[in-house]
Amino acid sequence: MAPFFSDPSSQYKALVTALVMAVANPDDPIVLASFNQSLPGAPSPKALLALKVGRQEALRARLGAALAPLDTAKKPGSAALADTDLNEAVEAAIATALDHRPGLVWLFTNNRNSPNNDQATARRNREFYALIHDGNAIEKALAFPLRMPVSGAHYSASGLMVYVFAVGDEGVAALDGLLYRGDLARVITETPARLKPLDRDTVRLVPVKVSNAPGVHFSIAPERAASRLYADVDAEARAPAVPIAWTLENTIYPYTIAAATLTARSSLAGEDKAITLASDRVAALAPGRGAPLASVMTLPVAQLPGRWSPRALALAGSDYVMRGKIELHLTGQTLELSSAFRVRMAALFPGDPMPDVFVPPSQVQESRAALPLTVRVHYGLAPLLTLIAAVLSLLAVVAALLFAVSRPRKVVVTVEGEPRTVTTHAGRTQPLYDRAGNKVADLKTTLFGNTLLHLREGAQVRLGR
Repeated sequence: MAPFFSDPSSQYKALVTALVMAVANPDDPIVLASFNQSLPGAPSPKALLALKVGRQEALRARLGAALAPLDTAKKPGSAALADTDLNEAVEAAIATALDHRPGLVWLFTNNRNSPNNDQATARRNREFYALIHDGNAIEKALAFPLRMPVSGAHYSASGLMVYVFAVGDEGVAALDGLLYRGDLARVITETPARLKPLDRDTVRLVPVKVSNAPGVHFSIAPERAASRLYADVDAEARAPAVPIAWTLENTIYPYTIAAATLTARSSLAGEDKAITLASDRVAALAPGRGAPLASVMTLPVAQLPGRWSPRALALAGSDYVMRGKIELHLTGQTLELSSAFRVRMAALFPGDPMPDVFVPPSQVQESRAALPLTVRVHYGLAPLLTLIAAVLSLLAVVAALLFAVSRPRKVVVTVEGEPRTVTTHAGRTQPLYDRAGNKVADLKTTLFGNTLLHLREGAQVRLGR
């Protein structure tokens, strides 16, 4: 690292300061430390600064003061430059600075050891490789090979390597947020090289054309760095087959997917269905490039509530929303470093072999990628309005019946030549008497008319005058 400290034009310390300023949020705890290789009497890493982020101006001043005296480390009691142990530095950061809690570990290195380094360097590099790819502490790891030409008394350098390691799910979320918001891009414009994970999200499905099926309309909306597929479904549609044209993008820079076998499925509302692909193979897919992929998907909507079901009637005029996903599975996956990345690394670190950390692990032979799927089923007002109209009609009939039953009725009857007006109600039967008080008949009234019952023999009784 000597020329990065001694060259007056070196931007090394300015880069460290700018990156910390860009990624640190207020109240974030940060630890700034230098490292080489721990030896008796010379522990490594060595803390330079530990604080909680406050005002930007104060942070910048304290970073500058901590970095100003930083220089090339020497072995204890010797003029020889110290060796480097990346694995030791990262393990100490995780165990001591983070105390095994979620967070981010940033590592700045020239990716080289000092001249005449010890013979254990190769072993330590393999340990560093294993820590990243095989260890459980680091969930996500990125590398930024940067151009930074510097000259020193012993050698000159063209490049610098910046690593970031996300510890725990919260660390991954923090790193993804920095990438999505562009906080890192304000300082480092280079595309990050992914070191881990290599078994998830190696590709991205981008829908480019969706043929609408009867009763189904599709739309595509961007969502963060990915997309979401929306399906607006008529309540009467049942499992329509939908042709979808995709672009299969390689998102695993700097690796080319040399070969892989593809399968795809959709899951929604408890249903899981295979998606028919026009081709089940992908080959020589370079990072950042896309390949066309045609498919036919059967939308799993058989579990939708029927339009006359109580649930559907309760949703009248609104949408029934189901969330699922389309998942692509790559098996037999073979990864290779892209030729463009090899050329870039050779230019930044001339004469140096490709670091083992960029060699994809042999056990990573499959990966998965998912596209969020949202199905919106619109239940119109017609069934509810029809039901309401039927209920209102029934209520009107009942009301009319009740009114007819309760309404008083005047009936004219003639008893022994004398007309009488009798007040009665539907459903009632009442007796009729002659002048002497003898019962001569019963008058029964219904909704449909009046009837004389139980006429006494010889009595002169009739309806009307």
